[in-house]
Amino acid sequence: MSGETILVLGGAGYIGSHTCLALSQAGYRVVVYDSLIHGHRQFAKFGPLEQGDIRDTQRLSSVIAQHKPAAIIHFAALIEAGVSVRDPADFYDVNVGGVLSLLNAARANGMPPIVFSSTCATYGLPQTPALDETHPQWPINPYGWTKFCAERMFADFRAAYGQRSTWLRYFNAAGAAPEHGLGEHHDPETHVIPLAMFSLLGKRESFTMFGEDYDTRDGSCVRDYIHVLDLADAHLRAARQLIDGAQGDAYNLGTGDGTTVKEIVTAVERASNRKIPLIKADRRAGDPSALVANSAKAARDLGWTPKRNLDEIVAGAWAWHAREEAKVFG
Repeated sequence: MSGETILVLGGAGYIGSHTCLALSQAGYRVVVYDSLIHGHRQFAKFGPLEQGDIRDTQRLSSVIAQHKPAAIIHFAALIEAGVSVRDPADFYDVNVGGVLSLLNAARANGMPPIVFSSTCATYGLPQTPALDETHPQWPINPYGWTKFCAERMFADFRAAYGQRSTWLRYFNAAGAAPEHGLGEHHDPETHVIPLAMFSLLGKRESFTMFGEDYDTRDGSCVRDYIHVLDLADAHLRAARQLIDGAQGDAYNLGTGDGTTVKEIVTAVERASNRKIPLIKADRRAGDPSALVANSAKAARDLGWTPKRNLDEIVAGAWAWHAREEAKVFG
């Protein structure tokens, strides 16, 4: 693998930058392609940065032709499900139009294989306690539908043109690599762990827990939190599998162990040695009691299993957010 080039679209974002770190540590040459609209220039530090929009097919095609990647990993997308409900046009433009642009650019340059960053949001409301890849796909918001449409496009291009691809449907990405200057930096931020931490860092007055009457062990929602570096490892393995000639497949990525919101609160308080100012509110409409991955297929085919537990996730995230806050106010 020494010296092989991987082109990472959206490599200056959260999961993308951590994946670039993992690729670099594994000996790959990393090239980042990012518009920097939502990505961060300081995160693109593991190889050259090519600035451009995923929808700019000519620019993207030129970058592929120049760097001749052995594989492409595609993260460049809009991700906020709530925003997608209010403004679906942008989501279809970027998340679906961007994939079509990528597929056309790849087709014009020898069709290097592609690892696609997908989501458990393609499944919609869970029908089983743990979701595997055979679970029906019926998204409940435009964000989920855009990812579902993209998966369908990859499948069609594979069947028609031989474009090999793998789709990774992950659950709740969390954690950071503060020792490498990487962490979660979204605007707006909607994820539970950073929001809980923001209530301790003066960025929010409190943290709201929605619902205590779910059919779970403590009454609060259960979600599957997966360390971002474990996700990065899965992307590396999927890319290697494609480079070695696999046709590609769909894989769930999660721990298989759900964590309740109350357990998140306790873990953040333990890591910070502070008490979260907590507000309890009614359930939000459409929130399922539990959403947990069955990742047996990824373990079997990719040799992938997550290695980091909740305390490691929270400790890294706290170190990152506390450090970033110190930079602002220190």
